[in-house]
Amino acid sequence: MPASSIDTFLACSAMVALVLSSMAGMTWVLQPFIGDLSNRNSVERHEQVAKHLLLNAGIPSDWGCRPGLPSSFGLASAHFFHPYELDIDKVSRLNNESAYRITYPQLLGTLGIHDVALGIEVQPLFDLSVDLASTLEGENETTYEFDFLTEKSGFPVSAQLQCYTVIKDYLSNTSLSTTSTGEGSANVTIPNSINGTALLVSFAEAKPQITTFNVHSFNHNSSTPQPNGTFMRLSPINFSMTASFSYPEEEILRAQVLTYNYCFNLTEISGDNQTAEYSIPRLLDSSPMILTLTGMNDTSCFAEWVSYPQLPLEIGADLNHSNVVSFTYLVSINHAFYECVVKCGGATFDYIQRQRTD
Repeated sequence: MPASSIDTFLACSAMVALVLSSMAGMTWVLQPFIGDLSNRNSVERHEQVAKHLLLNAGIPSDWGCRPGLPSSFGLASAHFFHPYELDIDKVSRLNNESAYRITYPQLLGTLGIHDVALGIEVQPLFDLSVDLASTLEGENETTYEFDFLTEKSGFPVSAQLQCYTVIKDYLSNTSLSTTSTGEGSANVTIPNSINGTALLVSFAEAKPQITTFNVHSFNHNSSTPQPNGTFMRLSPINFSMTASFSYPEEEILRAQVLTYNYCFNLTEISGDNQTAEYSIPRLLDSSPMILTLTGMNDTSCFAEWVSYPQLPLEIGADLNHSNVVSFTYLVSINHAFYECVVKCGGATFDYIQRQRTD
């Protein structure tokens, strides 16, 4: 399939979402999805379950922005403008890396069904790969060459890229585009007067409201970078970010929010020697947000990051070896489009619990 066909697919996805937006005035009534169907494991019933997950806000309708469990589960925004608009915090709380995460058994319990196995995946509509191609050390600065690839299901996608280099309190940005083959390259230069773990935060936009991201960690004049989350755990909720320290006496140098079009410093609203909390601006940008935090631990300079919403994510039972039905939806989260796949199988809750704990 040529790149132009993939671009057409992405454009059509956006058109579908716009058509759904025109339906915003419709009144919806979701029929009970637990009974009424003679075949308890029918495709129709599973589809009702999948739609209920995405079209229902849950109880309370703003449960995502507060710790604790809802009394009824649903991922829809409480103030939706069109169908399949999901809440940024409800989705983020499905990510296992979130400090406010909801576990799979908790999800099933608050959903109120015990005889259907579920799997939920949310991810960008296309992929962005980043590789460090070469390093050129100069007297005063080091230049890194990166290769980029944008694709959908193995087929190339032409995209515009915005890249940010983050290290200590240093920030630079560069723009580029990928060709019809989905390939591109760019040079990043960092002064040799600083050292530590660096992040290359990259956003690729194929069409308006269709954006993906990649965060590549690399070493600059220091040892190999530690895995993300080694020094601090970052958890966003209700447009604030909590940074939980992993070691005592860690010093924060800079906290930022990055999107395709914007970059801002984050304002600290509270903190002690164990945690720090930052306010996240509500940016009108059809892009995921990447929250970065740089700091010092003794003589080591680290860089941590988290996406908001916390994507990609996958939660649920292992349905790879079961008779399952799968439903794919185009959803929007905070002005950007994503792909959501809901898988349903006919297993009991007790069986699933055994599967998860064995």
